[in-house]
Amino acid sequence: MADLSLLQPRSIPEAIALQREIARRVVCEEAHGQIERVAGIDVGFPGGGTRGRAAIAVLDFPSLALSETAVAESEVNFPYVPGLLSFRELPVVLQALERLSAPPDLLLVDGHGRAHPRRCGIACHLGVLTDLPSIGVAKSRLVGTHEPVPQRRGAWVPLRDGSEIIGAVLRTRVGVQPVYVSIGHRVSLERAVDWVMACTTRYRLPETTRAAHALASGSARKRGTGGDGSV
Repeated sequence: MADLSLLQPRSIPEAIALQREIARRVVCEEAHGQIERVAGIDVGFPGGGTRGRAAIAVLDFPSLALSETAVAESEVNFPYVPGLLSFRELPVVLQALERLSAPPDLLLVDGHGRAHPRRCGIACHLGVLTDLPSIGVAKSRLVGTHEPVPQRRGAWVPLRDGSEIIGAVLRTRVGVQPVYVSIGHRVSLERAVDWVMACTTRYRLPETTRAAHALASGSARKRGTGGDGSV
C-alpha cells in the first residue's frame, strides 16, 4: 500500500519539503529478493496535459519477454513545475500498478532517481511510495557533471554534484549518447548499472523502457505484442 501522504502536497513549498523527507527514506543499497519481473513505466499527457496516461510493461527476467501490461488515465491535479514532476505523474502510475496481477520485482523508471537537485527524482519517489526496488534511467542530465564516457558498451563514469556521486553516465551502445542511471530505492548504484545493462539489448534504452513507450503509443498492440492488454 502506497503512503499517499507523500503524494498530496497542498503547496509548492510543501512539495519541496516532502521531497526532502522522501530523499531521507531512500535505501541506497541492495535490499530485495530474487528479480524475476522487471517493469518499465512511461507517462504522457495527451490532449494538452489535462489528463495523464501511464503505461507499464512487465518483462520476465532474464528472457525480457513481455508478460503483462497495464494502462491507466486520470485527470492531473498538480501543476507543471520542473523538479516536482513526480507529484504530477505518480498518481496515475499508482493506478496502473494496481491493475497488474502482482507487483513487479524491480522498476526501471524513465526519469531520474538520486540524480536530482534534492535527491528525489521520480524513481526515488515511486520506490519509497511503493517500497519497491527502483532505478532511474534518464535520457538527459538534470544536475551534475561528469567526465567523457569511453566509447565501449557498458562503460560508465560517475555523475557528480560537487563531491557527491549521484549517478552513473552509462554507455549502453557504441556510437550513441549515454543514459543517466541513478538509485531509486533499495538498490546500489553499481548494481543499478548492471541491471540496466542486463535489460538493454541492441538499442540505447532498456527493453523495459522501450516496451512501455510502445504500449503508451499503441504500437505494441499494432505489432500484436501487447501482453494482456489490460487497461
